[in-house]
Amino acid sequence: MNVLLLGSGGREHALAWKIAASPMLTRLYAAPGNPGIARHADCVKLDLANHAVVAGFCREHRIDLVVVGPEAPLVAGIADDLRAAGIRVFGPSKAAARLEGSKSFTKELCAKYGIPTAAYGRFDNLQAARAYVKEKGAPIVVKADGLAAGKGVTVAMTEQEALAALDACFDGSFGAAGAEVVVEEFLTGEEASFFCLCDGATALPFGTAQDHKRVGDGDTGPNTGGMGAYSPAPVMTPEMVERTMREIVEPTMRGMAEMGAPFSGVLFAGLMITDTGPKLIEYNTRFGDPECQVLMMRLKDDLLVLMNAAADGQLAHISARWKDEAALTVVMAARGYPAAPEKGSVIQGVDEAAALEDVEIFHAGTAVNAGALVANGGRVLNVTAAGRTVAEAQRKAYEAVDMIDWPQGFCRRDIGWRAVEREKTEQPG
Repeated sequence: MNVLLLGSGGREHALAWKIAASPMLTRLYAAPGNPGIARHADCVKLDLANHAVVAGFCREHRIDLVVVGPEAPLVAGIADDLRAAGIRVFGPSKAAARLEGSKSFTKELCAKYGIPTAAYGRFDNLQAARAYVKEKGAPIVVKADGLAAGKGVTVAMTEQEALAALDACFDGSFGAAGAEVVVEEFLTGEEASFFCLCDGATALPFGTAQDHKRVGDGDTGPNTGGMGAYSPAPVMTPEMVERTMREIVEPTMRGMAEMGAPFSGVLFAGLMITDTGPKLIEYNTRFGDPECQVLMMRLKDDLLVLMNAAADGQLAHISARWKDEAALTVVMAARGYPAAPEKGSVIQGVDEAAALEDVEIFHAGTAVNAGALVANGGRVLNVTAAGRTVAEAQRKAYEAVDMIDWPQGFCRRDIGWRAVEREKTEQPG
């Protein structure tokens, strides 16, 4: 099979690494890719916003499957345009990608189908939104309705913080994404990421993880795209997975099919596990980043087989197997992230660190300049390790981090802390 992978981040490097291991693969292309992905794929420059150009490349290179990594092309309808050109795609249609592209769409779906989620208000003008915040008080959550590159959500612990977040949305800080806002009740519990592969009719559970959104140790500082993750998530017990499928995922699949937008691809449910059970925080319609990295480390099966089954509506006849061990990834970011990351600094020691047993280093924001690997984004490297326990995976990952010579980079030093503490309390004796 010839496969085209769209995207350039750590998620896409992890997907490229796993797809490249498939005996089914003939040739892998990536657009635009990155220096890490280039080890597994032929990187090509394509304008992903020009769907006709992408389709032309697919015809010219006899692409059998297009795998869409990031959310923006999906929300823009690239899967529809490629399918209309006779090209198979792993990823949802534009109508189905509204689950990520519009938070108010998802909230209305939840209301219609009885899916547990936070109480909310939806507003397209500042004054009404401000009045709602003042009525409800804090803590409260303010979300730009559309795609805002992971930065349109404010968990406001004070009323003043919530009002400032509303001002930012309606002042245009998030462009068109903030023209409408969703204001939600603050949920208490433990967050978890839950993934399913979907083919329009069947949803196949596809692993759990926990992400660390805050930039600083102890979950402090501003929200980011994610500073690290581990899998599996201990809070997602078999009973919790069963409840999530029954109460959240299955009604979503049914609802999307009923409205003529059956969902295929990856359905990523961001959950809050509360005292009363799982509640949906939000949906994403692609793999999480950096959750994808730890899932790929643990997946036993051929990813390409699973993606083909999803694209062909055959998931009812297939299962996914996982290694018993845990995986953990640490994001190394450029100084100044998430506000204004500094680009261009030289990174050394990556190959030596990647040579450690049970370690893979996925490139997220790198480039090559005059033969040297340099930082070219906010989140730059994903240092990923596997171990019998989260604590062992954590130790291996930070051993690799400490081998990387990059004075202008930084990372959190406590990724996986919740699971490590849980492992300590569960040890016999």
